[in-house]
Amino acid sequence: MKKIITYVVLFLLVLPMLSSGQRLRNRWKSTRAEVHFGIGATNFLGELGGANQIGTHYFKDFEFSQTRLALCAGYRYKITSGLAVNTNLSYGQLAGNDNLTTEFFRSYRNLSFKSDIFELASNMEFSIIKDQVGHRYRLKGVRGQRGFEMAVYAFLGVGVFHFNPKAQLSEGGSYVDLQPIGTEGQGVVATRKKYSRLQMAFPIGIGFKYTLDRRWGIGLEYGLRYTFTDYIDDVSKTYVDPSLFTDPVAKALADRSDHSYYYITSSGAQRGDPRHKDAYMFAIFNINYKLRTGRTSYPLF
Repeated sequence: MKKIITYVVLFLLVLPMLSSGQRLRNRWKSTRAEVHFGIGATNFLGELGGANQIGTHYFKDFEFSQTRLALCAGYRYKITSGLAVNTNLSYGQLAGNDNLTTEFFRSYRNLSFKSDIFELASNMEFSIIKDQVGHRYRLKGVRGQRGFEMAVYAFLGVGVFHFNPKAQLSEGGSYVDLQPIGTEGQGVVATRKKYSRLQMAFPIGIGFKYTLDRRWGIGLEYGLRYTFTDYIDDVSKTYVDPSLFTDPVAKALADRSDHSYYYITSSGAQRGDPRHKDAYMFAIFNINYKLRTGRTSYPLF
């Protein structure tokens, strides 16, 4: 009888601890939804500009001076404590300029562009170090469950983006949309159709989040976007016969060299490299706010 009483007492003593542990493990569900807003930078990896060498389409071809402003807003929802879906709407501007490289052929080509990028993407985030919802106060000497203040995650996703490459006829002049005029003979040469300015992107990257309190946090995220297009900078294949252009603006923007070495930009000569698709990247500093959720797990506004 005494053993039974002892076991009952021990069970009653341990039960609150088990319940507390379960509540702590499930506490993430109370704030599983989150909104975030960010500002940062974007850059481009493609044919134009780049390092002082023949283009590589990799990070050593990165041109820091072409970094531009980026903005982002999104909604994150945790499926489990270590897996989340994050949907983002992002804006950035990409740019490239052959004048920034001393590599002869690229510099002689003398092409440049800029393009606004509007991207809608949905990413799966996989926690490397999980963020925890712990003690709501950070008072010196006060004990309590605080959890990790830093979280680390990797992400992989799919999205769509719109781009519209533009260039100037002369420095200080107005910008001209390049896709409609077909600088590589698109729409004129039978084998070259005009490219679509709406394309798919595949984001991949890593992010860091730092918890300020139970609701607010800050973060830093870097992501590379692989694409299926080689025309973000309007450069991909070869030069075409200039006599095909009826528009003098299209003719001028198709070949912006000084024509001192005419054979370098003659019909059929290399203008871009279609073997490698264009890519771009976002680096975003975020402010995050966790939304309180009820038993249904949907946000309570």
